[in-house]
Amino acid sequence: MTAISAAPGKHLIDDGPLTRYHRRLIAACSGGPFLDGYLLSIVGVALTGASAELGLDSVELGLAGAASLVGLFLGSLVLGPITDRIGRKMMYTVDLLAMVIASAACLFISDGFQLILLRLVVGLAVGADYPIATALLTEWMPKKRRGAIIGWLSTIWLVGAIVAYLVGFALSTAFGPESWRWMLASGAVFGLIVMMLRFGAHESPRWLVAKGRFEEARSALSKALEREITIDDVKSLVSTDEEETKSTFGSLLKAPFLKRTLFCGITWMCIALPQFALFTYGPIILSQFGLAHGGAEETLGQIVLNLGFLIGTLPALRWVETLGRRPLMIWTFVAAAVFLLPLGLWPQGPNWFVMIFFFLFTLASGAGTILVFIYPNELFPTSIRASAVGLATAISRIGAAIGTYMVPLSLSGIGTGPTMMIGVGLTILGLLITIAWAEETRNKSLTSLTTKILTTVKG
Repeated sequence: MTAISAAPGKHLIDDGPLTRYHRRLIAACSGGPFLDGYLLSIVGVALTGASAELGLDSVELGLAGAASLVGLFLGSLVLGPITDRIGRKMMYTVDLLAMVIASAACLFISDGFQLILLRLVVGLAVGADYPIATALLTEWMPKKRRGAIIGWLSTIWLVGAIVAYLVGFALSTAFGPESWRWMLASGAVFGLIVMMLRFGAHESPRWLVAKGRFEEARSALSKALEREITIDDVKSLVSTDEEETKSTFGSLLKAPFLKRTLFCGITWMCIALPQFALFTYGPIILSQFGLAHGGAEETLGQIVLNLGFLIGTLPALRWVETLGRRPLMIWTFVAAAVFLLPLGLWPQGPNWFVMIFFFLFTLASGAGTILVFIYPNELFPTSIRASAVGLATAISRIGAAIGTYMVPLSLSGIGTGPTMMIGVGLTILGLLITIAWAEETRNKSLTSLTTKILTTVKG
């Protein structure tokens, strides 16, 4: 084939079309968030049976719920920079293998320590996948579709969470709470399916160019775009400013990137903490509002809430490209606070009142969820993109892990109403930080977003 140069003024990836390879990559990368949502949510159903059989006290119960979040913190913090150093492709399936092994090992749990340890390993693998899959997909996507496609990863995460509750409901209905080991081990089946989807993926051409591996980048692009690409086009994938700056992990903790790092991490925490509390302790929280603990009504209520998170993402996938990132995040925080407030003020309300406002809260929170992967992937250069996602994840999970550990203690210590008011406070914190620091990245090239901040610092 004859090498074809990109049209003048057009970026090879940012201004390019979606090809068959792009669609295949979307499916493969979506498998990771699906599995993440499944593995982090199935424990919410399994803990009821595990707690009874293993005799978990409130401390062990909190650790079992928070262990995966601690692992996620460590995995994302450590493996994000490794992904930037050795590449996205190599890490692409290794983390899934760890998920499969840890999930299958849950069949043999005999005490609380083993449960906590395996949930920690699952979290490590999930933490690795966030920076790997999102960075790889971001670096391949055209700018006009990038927000919706990266946001889709959050939607499919919620699909995984809902499937987890459906599987948990089916197993508990058929075999009782004693089926909790099979609930946790079922993630291995989905993990194997995702591993097969990921075979044949190409390395990120942006990462290859940043490492000076131009011929490999040209080959990957030619195969993905189904036409021969010139070396000159390949060299334009990374800006001169980015190449000269040579950003490292430490760059995330100082100017010009520190504000972006804190913005991504803290707002993600404010979205994730109430959400993870519902995913992990949904049945327990709902029982505090009067729904029968351990009954079908409670589990079905949890499924309805998870559907609310999912439904909320669907219009947001359009709004993120029409309204923009910043307005979407502002209004989702406003709505989340407004809908959570009545639950804090009237925790003794009837079941219909509780379910309506929890459902409205999940709609608003779900809309904001799609931004947690978009912002850290768009605001940082190729050399530290996975590190940025990993660090933002780690910051969010510090708060989420502490909060999730404290949920059962808070419910029993200060009560349901004050616990809900803490959630209101978190959403208001997220709103204030968004108003102060959020940037608009809609329909902008990754190169221009990086060049803008680096040029400002040089000037």
